[in-house]
Amino acid sequence: MRIAVGADHAGFQLKQNVAAYLRELGHEVIDLGTTSTEPVDYPDYAEAVGKTVLEGHAERAVLICGSGVGASVSANKLPGIRGAMCHDTYSAHQGVEHDDMNVLVLGARIIGVELARELVRTFLAAKFTREERHVRRVGKIKALEKRYGKST
Repeated sequence: MRIAVGADHAGFQLKQNVAAYLRELGHEVIDLGTTSTEPVDYPDYAEAVGKTVLEGHAERAVLICGSGVGASVSANKLPGIRGAMCHDTYSAHQGVEHDDMNVLVLGARIIGVELARELVRTFLAAKFTREERHVRRVGKIKALEKRYGKST
């Protein structure tokens, strides 16, 4: 699977670790930065990651900032991105299975490397169920995007 990864300066070290782990698992990694711990703005990396998914260059993405909150809020401004900050495995797989989540957001100052790896593995193994109730609900999310000036 092709996976986009991106992070701000606070998430840089965890991004490096996650990207290496993804490669170990046999995934193709599209690293969208940042490339150091020099301060940068997380919305820029959320946009880069989101666009890469929306354009079909990556099937899913992992986005990291200090808390995970800012990156999550930013990523979800892109119509068609369904990103969530997950710090437990239930949310990491349920978000994909029920909500067709395509971006996993992590808080580098909140979780450690081993939990991040477990979350990434869980996120990537999950599949959208396509059950009628979940398809209906994702359809309503898409309708919200259209109703408020965004379209997927």
